[in-house]
Amino acid sequence: MKRIYFDNAATTPLAEEVIETMAQAMKETFGNPSSIYSEGRTARAAIEQARKQVAHYLGASIGEIFFTSGGTESNNMALKCAVRDLGVERFISSPIEHHCILHSLDSLERLGQIEREEVKLDAQGHPDLSHLEQLLKSSTKKTMVSLMHSNNEVGAMIDLQEAGELCRENGALFHSDTVQTIGYYPIDVSKTPISFLSGSAHKFYGPKGAGFIYINGDNIIKPYVDGGAQERNMRGGTENIYGILGLAKAMQLAYENLEDRRRQVTDVRNYMKAQLEASFDNLQFNGDPENGHHKVLSVAFPPSDKAGLLLLNLDIAGVSVSGGSACSSGADAGSHVIEALKGDPDRKTIRFSFSHNNTREEVDQAVAKLKEILPVGVGV
Repeated sequence: MKRIYFDNAATTPLAEEVIETMAQAMKETFGNPSSIYSEGRTARAAIEQARKQVAHYLGASIGEIFFTSGGTESNNMALKCAVRDLGVERFISSPIEHHCILHSLDSLERLGQIEREEVKLDAQGHPDLSHLEQLLKSSTKKTMVSLMHSNNEVGAMIDLQEAGELCRENGALFHSDTVQTIGYYPIDVSKTPISFLSGSAHKFYGPKGAGFIYINGDNIIKPYVDGGAQERNMRGGTENIYGILGLAKAMQLAYENLEDRRRQVTDVRNYMKAQLEASFDNLQFNGDPENGHHKVLSVAFPPSDKAGLLLLNLDIAGVSVSGGSACSSGADAGSHVIEALKGDPDRKTIRFSFSHNNTREEVDQAVAKLKEILPVGVGV
């Protein structure tokens, strides 16, 4: 049986058109973009065209888009530069953010540079915006709110517009980790009040090692990575031309095919949910499966002597899934997200995350494998 890949929240396969774009760039656009001769000017023009493309799909100015190595660098840059350059003394976030957010805040807190508070969450992972408003009004210190658009493990989403307006009304900066939603949901920063957001190409069928940060033009920060004058003096280091062009192509494909892809992914995801419910008793679904990210389905299987090695046995059976974030560990470690949402620690959580390349037939095959691993009736 051909392997079935159901871990698209961790990373996605490169689109063929992206591979072609990058291969062509490797052959023809090899100049250093900082060089003034023809090859350098050609490379510089290609990067600026890519920047224009990314800005277009976000409703941003080209001067507000800066290319980075990915979401982790972008998120670190937003948080740490806000403290260093914008005078932020206080952060409001949540316990289910990606580790690059949580560990950045840990670092800033350890250095004594910030105060830190957490907004209350409901059982599905949605932040309590009335509590956020209370927190915003409770201090006069310069504050940044950092809340991810969609949780990478359970798919719970926030309303960017509502959260952004709340921050603006209370004089706070608003940062959102949008790594899981760029290329899947329309985002227009010309209408939604956002100070910083981040994107990573490999989450939307582009290359690893290429990402970007949007920095609202009102927020003047200094480089996070020092070096030369690359990225409009904002990030030192010779640009990853092939990665940047691959990112732009992947983003173009994602937004040109947004609705078709959404329908396909939603159909496969909902079919998987229905097949699991028809095959197994006593399942629980983490997050908000009805209103969360359409590509994520987080399932908590009931305790059994077979469930402990479920992830490994699915891999052996040719089905790639995860137990949580792929960034936490190479091992099947526990999830800080499930723990924060007070999930049953005796249950085995599996995150299925889907692509427009997936099919109902793959779902049938995966569920059949699950039935072999977990005999029907488990959890009755």
